Amino acid sequence: MKWYENAVFYHIYPLGLTDAPKNNDYQITEHRLNQLGPWIKHIKEIGCNALYIGPLFESVGHGYETTDYYKLDSRLGDNEDLKKFIQDCHYHGIHVIFDGVFNHTGRDFFAFKDIQQNREGSQYKDWYCNVNFQGNNEYNDGFSYDNWGGYNLLVKLNQHNPAVRQYLLDVVKYWVSEFDVDGIRLDAADVLDFGFMHELRMLANDIKPDFWLMGEVIHGDYSRWVNDDMLHSVTNYQLYKALYSGHNEHNYFEIAHTVRHLLDKENLPHHLYNFADNHDVERIYTRLHNKQEFVPLHILMYTLPGIPSIYYGSEFGIEGRKEKHSDAVLRPVIHLEDYKNAVNENGCTNIIARLGEIRQKNPVFADGIYQEIRLTNRQYAFSRTNETTQAIVVVNNDEADSSLEIPANGTYTEVLSGEVQNVNGNLNVYLRACSGQIWIRNYDETVAKKKEVKILETKQAEVKEEIIKQVTVNHSKSYEEMSIEELQACVLEKLAKNGPVTEQMKRDVVNNVYYDSLVNWVKSFRN
Repeated sequence: MKWYENAVFYHIYPLGLTDAPKNNDYQITEHRLNQLGPWIKHIKEIGCNALYIGPLFESVGHGYETTDYYKLDSRLGDNEDLKKFIQDCHYHGIHVIFDGVFNHTGRDFFAFKDIQQNREGSQYKDWYCNVNFQGNNEYNDGFSYDNWGGYNLLVKLNQHNPAVRQYLLDVVKYWVSEFDVDGIRLDAADVLDFGFMHELRMLANDIKPDFWLMGEVIHGDYSRWVNDDMLHSVTNYQLYKALYSGHNEHNYFEIAHTVRHLLDKENLPHHLYNFADNHDVERIYTRLHNKQEFVPLHILMYTLPGIPSIYYGSEFGIEGRKEKHSDAVLRPVIHLEDYKNAVNENGCTNIIARLGEIRQKNPVFADGIYQEIRLTNRQYAFSRTNETTQAIVVVNNDEADSSLEIPANGTYTEVLSGEVQNVNGNLNVYLRACSGQIWIRNYDETVAKKKEVKILETKQAEVKEEIIKQVTVNHSKSYEEMSIEELQACVLEKLAKNGPVTEQMKRDVVNNVYYDSLVNWVKSFRN
């Protein structure tokens, strides 16, 4: 089995996590990447064995407007810092993939600077798409060009140009030889040239054993990108949407239908990159109407066909509401020491860590055949079966408990609780509200006994609502200067301005006692 087939990914946006300045003046090298050393242990502790990190290379702002593909962003450090970080990851058994921003560059990239200086005489005028010296733009360059997403800050590369293709392929070779990277996540893969991606796949097949190519694709038929001639994987936005709306709307039919639709593409789902949130979308804890659905949602993400990924901080249940003009709140600084006991004290972290271990130790979730067993709006059961074992997964999105009988034979262990059933005909499953179970046939009971830990309720720590009511907020202070109680009071004030505050909303606030989460939450409001 290739390393990525049984991978559990952790996703880091390093410029945000390390609190790097929003703008790069290229003058000073700050070794912020070295802050990530302790995160390697954390990544292992919560059951992840692969890391997607990026963007990493020199840029002027958010990282996706590349200035230099051969140099670590000076706000993060230097190339030696990056080499050491990857060596440390590899030492701890963690594979690493970079963000490959190959659709566009920033305006400070050498080829674009040459066009600005030499115009029609530039040897790089064909490196970008539709450069028109009769046009202009908001920067008053005296020429226009194609961009990504309507942003002239992101200048679209012409991948039909052999020189551009070779340059980008040489970048990948350098990343492997210099940093020993294990793969690349291709930014904006849905608009990359297919011929270029084919050449990249041929390079990947030769450059390093099991070198992995994963593309950012939001819409379309994923099989156009995921095949033997192109990429190994793409981002599974179809399942992402189904996961949160299937729980918010008590509609497991949507999730099951999405899986069926993907299965029509034969083996495609096993290779897709599954996620509940990332650096471009709202945090899953924010998006869920009932926070307790965090548990069944992640049970599904870890056990359905595909490769699961956790976005940094979401294992703590932090908030993050997408803003219209900025993604900064989705990419916050987080101090790991604030969560040093989270695996044992935070219900979100606890379930993520246990699911990560279960996933890694049971290859059936990587290669097992999927079969739907039971399906209602609020209960969903399916099996994953390979040559050695069978797993039965059952989830409940209802606020009430539920019981199911699942056809099965043999000895099954529920690996989250350690319960064992000798089954002759039907597996009897009792599901608590907003929960799930994972039953594995002929499971090693000695391993199961080590896992007999009650699933902690999300947000274990509680603060009396009366305490918040008594807090007088000093609005002259910045949010970073406020206490947890003051931040909670501010969040309630903001919620009240947007409409009625329900009892559930109040409980969400008073049970959130995590400083970084509260700061991010209160900053996410527009009023």
